[in-house]
Amino acid sequence: MADLAFLRLRLIHDRLAREVAREQAARAPDPFRLRRLKKLKLAIKDRLTRSRAPRLTPA
Repeated sequence: MADLAFLRLRLIHDRLAREVAREQAARAPDPFRLRRLKKLKLAIKDRLTRSRAPRLTPA
């Protein structure tokens, strides 16, 4: 189940990366949309990192 969640987050991250690239390539990129996309992409990346980080348990 965790792998399915990771895959779903990865797909969302990839889609956001494509949207960021598309917006940056636009003739007149919208800076507010670009900032929002980048923040979302970073939030997803953080969740991906946390989901793959080893679980630390108190001793």
